[in-house]
Amino acid sequence: MDTFDKTISQLTIPTPFAVGDTHAYLLKGDLLTLIDAGVNTEQAKEALVSQLSEIGYNVSDIEQIVLTHHHPDHTGLIEAFPRLKYITAHPDVDLWLSRNQSFFEHSKLFFKSLYRQTGIASEYHYAISEFTSDLHYAGKGRLTNPIGEGDSLPGHPGWEVIGTYGHAQTHLSFLRTKDRSFIGGDHLLKHISPSITIEAPAKEGAIRPKPMLQYRESLMKCLSLDLKTVLPGHGEIFTNANEIIHKRMVSQERRSSRVYRLLQTQSLTPFGICKQLFPRYFEKRINLTMSETIGQLDYLEEKGLVDYMIEDGVMNYYAK
Repeated sequence: MDTFDKTISQLTIPTPFAVGDTHAYLLKGDLLTLIDAGVNTEQAKEALVSQLSEIGYNVSDIEQIVLTHHHPDHTGLIEAFPRLKYITAHPDVDLWLSRNQSFFEHSKLFFKSLYRQTGIASEYHYAISEFTSDLHYAGKGRLTNPIGEGDSLPGHPGWEVIGTYGHAQTHLSFLRTKDRSFIGGDHLLKHISPSITIEAPAKEGAIRPKPMLQYRESLMKCLSLDLKTVLPGHGEIFTNANEIIHKRMVSQERRSSRVYRLLQTQSLTPFGICKQLFPRYFEKRINLTMSETIGQLDYLEEKGLVDYMIEDGVMNYYAK
């Protein structure tokens, strides 16, 4: 637990995931608010209760939960607060909190189609189920306060909601305008780049989101915000936001250049590219590595450097 200033305390909560500990932030104001809620394990709950106690609070004091996004390591303990009045987040977080079965079925069909189109070998199609395999770590509930870009954070005048999509289609961050402090969830992390994950569109039949393009757009937006201090969802608090942003953009551009060089020598399916980008990793993390690969192809296509043909229902990319 770390107190950032008189109104913000950082709570550090263990997770069973490779990313390690996650942070939640207790925000004092017109409402006593917890931004993010860790993961749904007993160890996480014990850590949360203990750290709240250190600063003179308990779970019954929390009036509002604000979620940066829908991933399980940020929503897990929303049911642990008996006097909670509000759950506040991007509108589509409700699809996950409420376990919307229609959305999940539509997502499953979306990924079955995407796997076929991108040439993923059939022995890896089992991984389609992984998109909901961690739901037992996530919280259940219903959203009460949908928020979006440009809104003020309920109960906290002076905090502006910033849309920071890419890591998740529901990802929001929060900027305190008086001192440019930024509660950034998983959008900006000091030690690693966030995963850029392909998701099904919230509405059936809508165009597939392109998270790499969204992520870069969100990074550019953050460059314009004059951020002073970033309070992240994982890792250290940091003050060199613009340096980190430039580093993330350069790293992404280098990887896309590698993809472009591959396509200058031969046409490849997205899965074929993935195997060359991540030869020792793709089999264990097919969804993550394919999301990264598709993201680089989206970026190169947007730049006008590549295109694709459909052959037997499978996308084959080539350099233009």
